[in-house]
Amino acid sequence: MKKFNLFKEIIIVNKASLLQAINSSKVFAITISGEVKYEPFGDKDILIYQGKHTPAPTSALQPTQTPSLEGMLGKNYQLVIDDERVLVKAFSNWQELIALNTPRSSYDDTTADGVAEFADKELENIGWQITEFNVRYRELVEVLEEKCEGTILCIEQEEPQYQFSGLGFIADDKEAAKVLYDYCQAIVKDKLANDDDFDKDDLDDDQEEAVEFFKV
Repeated sequence: MKKFNLFKEIIIVNKASLLQAINSSKVFAITISGEVKYEPFGDKDILIYQGKHTPAPTSALQPTQTPSLEGMLGKNYQLVIDDERVLVKAFSNWQELIALNTPRSSYDDTTADGVAEFADKELENIGWQITEFNVRYRELVEVLEEKCEGTILCIEQEEPQYQFSGLGFIADDKEAAKVLYDYCQAIVKDKLANDDDFDKDDLDDDQEEAVEFFKV
């Protein structure tokens, strides 16, 4: 999986497409690739903006003023107009982007507690079963991030102190489930063979259920 670090990334948006969306009075979004989209959004879309522009009411005493693009998108976005491109930095809007993207994410790694579950039912079942063999979700996430395709939408910086917060988006849940199942199956086999804490004749009911689940 690849990181999309909002501290570093600049999203490039076509100016004409953005203005068309703003003037459409429809709810639209900007993806991390700079694509302008309208509702309904896809299950795997990762957004750096979602909203609808509503022009301010006008009167004869108050002439219409065309708002800036910054004013239309919001104060937490840094914009640079470069001919037909709009360059967007969105890291200041991170808290809002968490709420916006979490419903479509595969897992949430934005809190101090770390990853607690997977959104996909099959992945979550694997994660739940392997906890009986003292494997944490953090370890499972590291396997997925190393071996599977996808994107980690995050803020990550080294200075003045290390900071990381992210949402994971797995490209192919079925492939990820196969990778994770095989990894966990190997762990169960190894622990049953080599770890005295997991004697096959002395497992509790939940551990026996996990052994059956992983077909060991």
